[in-house]
Amino acid sequence: MELKDQIVLVTGGSRGLGAETVKAFAREGAKVVINYFKNEEKAKVLTETIGENALALRADVRDPAQVQSIFRLAKEHFGAPITTIVNNALVNFKFDPIANKDAFAVGWEDYHQQLEGAVRGALNTIQSGLPDMKEVKFGRIVNIGTNLFQNPVVAYHDYTTSKAALLGFTRNMANDLGKYGVTVNMVSGGLLKMTDASSATSEEVFQLIESSTPLRKVTDPAEVADSILFFASPWARAVNGQNLVVDGGLVMD
Repeated sequence: MELKDQIVLVTGGSRGLGAETVKAFAREGAKVVINYFKNEEKAKVLTETIGENALALRADVRDPAQVQSIFRLAKEHFGAPITTIVNNALVNFKFDPIANKDAFAVGWEDYHQQLEGAVRGALNTIQSGLPDMKEVKFGRIVNIGTNLFQNPVVAYHDYTTSKAALLGFTRNMANDLGKYGVTVNMVSGGLLKMTDASSATSEEVFQLIESSTPLRKVTDPAEVADSILFFASPWARAVNGQNLVVDGGLVMD
């Protein structure tokens, strides 16, 4: 299915990488569902910017009933089901190396919160969209990971562990859903400049990343968004269960 014919749900779609992903799909003519939880104003502004091909819907991705309502409302609004899911939502986390909890302080509740947002959120969206995807024999799911689980330059224990778990989740889903024409892949960016989540990161850290990266620059959200589009496009129709690191070559897998 061409990008222009897809109906795309982007969770956490009102800001940062999510907003850039929404803009990228809209640029290609796709219809986009902007899921937000707290940032209603940003979601409304983004919707107005895109126009009739955008729909903003509030939901907590950790709640199955709220997620199911997104799929129902989107289908009613656009007259067709969601075909493509980008699991991007980030629950209560900032990349702050100063305030980050070390091995002495991190608690199971911290891990649980991030696992709920990453893995449970992705499970809820996939299970909500799967019946329609199975019926039309097409689906594209892209989960958002991180290069930190391959190279944890800062020990963000809870966040990084949840994203490593999301990779296992991605590959199991890819194996299970391929028979229905549904692909499941992951895009893992590095620390992006600049998003709400990375706003606590100092300029010194960004300069260190820039000098250590082969492309000699910090990756920006729009560059990662374009890679997400690849997995949803016909060019990636035979790609399944993969993790693409998009960080300028800082981590080479």
